[in-house]
Amino acid sequence: MLRRLDKIRFRGHKRDDFLDLVESPNASDTECGDEIPVKIPRTLPRDSEELRDPAGPGTLIMAAGVQDFNRTEFDRLNEIKGHLEIALLEKHFLQEELRKLREETNSEMLRQELDRERQRRMELEQKVQEMLKARTEEQTAQQPPKGQAQVNHGADRQSQGLCPRLQRWLHEKFGEYAEDFRFQPEESTVETEEPLSARRLTENMRRLKRGAKPVTSFMKNLSALSDWYSVYTSAIAFTVYMNAVWRGWAIPMFLFLAILRLSLNYLIARGWRIQWSIVPEVSEVVEPPKEDLTVSEKFQLVLDVAQKAQNLFGKTADILEKIKNLFMWVQPETTQKLYVALWAAFLASCFFPYRLLGLAVGLYAGIKFFLIDFIFKRCPRLRAKYDTPYIVWRSLPTDPQLKERSGASVSRRLQAATSRSYVSSAPAGLSRDEDAGRFHGTKKGNFHEIFNLTENERPLAVCENGWRCCLINRDRKMPTDYIRNGVLYVTENYLCFESSKSGSSKRNKVIKLVDITDIQKYKVLSVLPGSGMGIAVSTPSTQKPLVFGAMVHRDEAFETIFSQYVKMTAAAASGSDS
Repeated sequence: MLRRLDKIRFRGHKRDDFLDLVESPNASDTECGDEIPVKIPRTLPRDSEELRDPAGPGTLIMAAGVQDFNRTEFDRLNEIKGHLEIALLEKHFLQEELRKLREETNSEMLRQELDRERQRRMELEQKVQEMLKARTEEQTAQQPPKGQAQVNHGADRQSQGLCPRLQRWLHEKFGEYAEDFRFQPEESTVETEEPLSARRLTENMRRLKRGAKPVTSFMKNLSALSDWYSVYTSAIAFTVYMNAVWRGWAIPMFLFLAILRLSLNYLIARGWRIQWSIVPEVSEVVEPPKEDLTVSEKFQLVLDVAQKAQNLFGKTADILEKIKNLFMWVQPETTQKLYVALWAAFLASCFFPYRLLGLAVGLYAGIKFFLIDFIFKRCPRLRAKYDTPYIVWRSLPTDPQLKERSGASVSRRLQAATSRSYVSSAPAGLSRDEDAGRFHGTKKGNFHEIFNLTENERPLAVCENGWRCCLINRDRKMPTDYIRNGVLYVTENYLCFESSKSGSSKRNKVIKLVDITDIQKYKVLSVLPGSGMGIAVSTPSTQKPLVFGAMVHRDEAFETIFSQYVKMTAAAASGSDS
């Protein structure tokens, strides 16, 4: 046993001496001519202890196999890395070839266009040659006989010498002007539309505002003159205008004012600081344009622009429709006044001199602008009675107003006919209130029958026709029961929702106002800007609040429901206290 232990110790010492000999700088390999150092990794003491196995030298072979396996894995990784580099290089070369191919395709297109132009030029040259041949044939056909040609030969030489010179001189003097009068087919140009961009949209809005600023400031100054904002300025302007009209200098005065305005603009462009305005200008803070906008900010920007465009288009449409209806005899009593005024102006222009007419029109315009309008603006009741242009303009209807009037007249006729037919068939002892309650109904029938309520339950006057909305019941899991479209009504004691789908009354919803525990405004989609278009109503019978969403008149409905809810809860509380 002791001999075996000594052998194992001797082998371990022998192996350590061999490793020290290999790693030492005084090894025999360094003394030779080979200058390449050979580094063999030395195992740590812990590794050496692990490698020492009393079972024999098989552990060394096993460690060498592990090292070989690690080397093969490292070689595989290097190989994969090389394949990746090759793939990246191939991708780069393919991209370069694709770019070159695209450039070559563009050059091919240019070559094709060039060939087409050459073909067109050749066709035009052939047509010109054919026309020249036809002219030469006509000239040869119209040549005189030989005897006459000899007689006129001397005169032809003189004419041939003068005509080219005259043509050359005319072409040099008037050739450019003749080219300007040559007719050419009009080219149809198609403007390219820019894609929708939030930054471009804000920039265009600011450009429009800056471009319209001179016009708006001019209108403000005219309004300030008429309102006598500055008494001294308005008095001076009134005196100068009336004197110019009396002496017949109105047109020269306006021309002089235009020249003066251009002169001031020239000085301002040169760097002079000249600011003359009756109304003091208010400097607005200009926000710098944002580079990156969020989805909510872009949506809000689109809504703001759409609202401004809607209001602007609405005002323009109202003006144009009123002018159209004025000339189309839509309102005969208004158009009749214009008709009489035009006849009076025509007869006056036929019998009175233009100087007298200009004086009368100028004096009336000055008195109307500086005095009459000032009085009418300060006294609205006088304006509503005696300002004829204002009365005529206000009385002119627009197309939507005409539709409303025609619809109201038709509904009145139908109501009168139904009331007459019902009065003839109703019992004698039925009162008017009972009549209204009996025949007040929704689209599907009487109101109290649809919701199974008493006959005295009717919608309030504010919501007589109801508010269109959708009921979102988050306690239900079925899609058909989760969202329902319909109309919401408020009675004295109930909140009633009538579903738009045909079916039983189970799809309708009736909530007692006293049973409501909470009511508040609700925003269905948090992504959209604003405060939302919904109302959330909480009751003890529902786990989650019922939401009435997509209401256009949400604020009006909320105020009506909340006021009636407060009224009923206060009445119930006072009744319980008593």
